Amino acid sequence: MSAVAIKGWCPGALRPMPSGDGLVVRIRPRGGRLDAAQAAGIADLAGRYGNGLIDLTSRANLQIRGVTDQSFPPLSDGLALLGLLDPDERTEARRNILVTPFWADGDDTAPLAAELELGLANFPFDLPTKFGFAIDDGRERVLAGNSADIRIERDRDGKLLVRADGARRGRSVTRSEAVQVALALAEWFVASDGDNGERKRMAASLAAGTHQPKSLQGDAEPAPQAADPVPGLCALGAIVGVAFGQLPYRTLSHLAASAQALRVTPWRMLLAEGLREMPRDADLITRADDPALRVVACSGAPRCGEAFADTRALASRLAPLIPQDARLHVSGCGKGCAHAGPADITLVATREGFELIRGGSTRDAPAMRGLTAAGLIADPAALAGGR
Repeated sequence: MSAVAIKGWCPGALRPMPSGDGLVVRIRPRGGRLDAAQAAGIADLAGRYGNGLIDLTSRANLQIRGVTDQSFPPLSDGLALLGLLDPDERTEARRNILVTPFWADGDDTAPLAAELELGLANFPFDLPTKFGFAIDDGRERVLAGNSADIRIERDRDGKLLVRADGARRGRSVTRSEAVQVALALAEWFVASDGDNGERKRMAASLAAGTHQPKSLQGDAEPAPQAADPVPGLCALGAIVGVAFGQLPYRTLSHLAASAQALRVTPWRMLLAEGLREMPRDADLITRADDPALRVVACSGAPRCGEAFADTRALASRLAPLIPQDARLHVSGCGKGCAHAGPADITLVATREGFELIRGGSTRDAPAMRGLTAAGLIADPAALAGGR
């Protein structure tokens, strides 16, 4: 596989990252929610100071693309007025919290997220850059397939537990203990394995043989995992998808004007609170059977300087050819930024063409090498091994 530059950090609103189409400015909504004014403000800022494109990331964040060195200061000022900036880069980088979008007013989710944010702001140690937390405290877990190192969940009886990612069971906790135990688990990780070579994630550390202290272990079985959400109406409003996780600023502006608030999800979808019918916008996915839901693709060339191919052009052509129960991941390089986990079919662009991995991720050994975009489109049976 061709070598790529691993930056080792993620962009932020205070520390943008250079890309092929300019600076990328990442916004981390507190509690995974934007009120209507914040959503409309982000759309306006993206149109005025970026290239008008907004990404939805797998960490339930938003990214304004195409920002320049000259436009970044007024963009930053605008985000500050919207209440979307942290006091400093260190606080921002630690606030890596994924929150279930299906919480209701009065439940534990929002208070847990706010308490965890405060605890991380005052955390006495540095965590690895991509180290994250998930608050997945519904009766069914919806974030089990999403990246997190420490999880606050429910057990099968509806009680709270704290679980290290990679461990089958977690420790039962009361509401007042949950955040304290989660932070204690993070502190133990830093002391035991946080700086050990490549093992900067909890699951990798446990798989390598690191043992949790008995005080942080438990035998509570997590609640069942829910089916993956799809576009459609729900009790809270309307869930809409975004092809490849990127939408024009005008689409976000229209959605903000009609919803009470927007909840950002890790599935490249938005939950528009209060809507009782699906919005009609060509840039939104509103049907559960839309072929675009079967594919994940990163920004690709020329938008990303590390990418070896236009991933989204290929993904658009292949999407209708993928079985409804399968998932295709097209990655512009070996980093797999858009999807860290396995997929039924993974295509990785290299200087020598595409590599094809079946049932794995970008880190796994390919079954085929040197494939071309034209060849894959002409012979889609090769994707499933039908050649």
